[in-house]
Amino acid sequence: MARLFRSLRKTLTLTHQFQLQQQQLRICPQLFRRTYISDMSKSAFEGNILRLLRNEIQYELQSSPPNHPVAKFNSFVVDGRPGERWITLKRHYADEDIKIEVTMFDGAVPAPRENGDEANSDEMQMHITLIVNISKGDGGVLEITCSAWPDSIEITKLFIRANDKMLAEPYFGPEFRELDDDLQDSLYDFLEVRGINDALAIFLHQYMKHKDKAEFVRWMERVKSFIERK
Repeated sequence: MARLFRSLRKTLTLTHQFQLQQQQLRICPQLFRRTYISDMSKSAFEGNILRLLRNEIQYELQSSPPNHPVAKFNSFVVDGRPGERWITLKRHYADEDIKIEVTMFDGAVPAPRENGDEANSDEMQMHITLIVNISKGDGGVLEITCSAWPDSIEITKLFIRANDKMLAEPYFGPEFRELDDDLQDSLYDFLEVRGINDALAIFLHQYMKHKDKAEFVRWMERVKSFIERK
């Protein structure tokens, strides 16, 4: 009798295992089919992104091939800082070390009309920010913030700061346009003799046009490389 019960339990166990295997066989094709469709959708989606990126990169390169970055302008050494939104210009003048941090295009305003009428909203004038640091050893740093328009430099703020640290609540001085007219003119002359002038503004606008394109292409290449990575 005991052998009969053991035989019966073994038969029931085998039957249960067979039923589980049958269920798995019915479920696995469905899982496989869903996984296959999901993989196909993912591949098609990524393939479309890659196609669009390649087309855009090709268009940008063919429409105006990137120029080799300029390493020097007049007495300034230019660091293009690939992959960043800034470039740096440096030079030595008399006993001064001059460093200029320059943004890519960071704004725009309607371009003024040639006859002096109101600005033309159909045409935009691009804006670049310059932060000029002029240091004399341990004597602190004269920091001048400027706007570079397509053909001119405009001073907006200046103050003196220590070399090592910035005060928690520094006094930055008045707005530049609030200063005496003769003092404003003298400060423009101060920058002029150091090479920070309208010619520099023209150079920076041309430089940033090329950098803007180069950074855009570099960005698309990095996105494409990431999606292609397996």
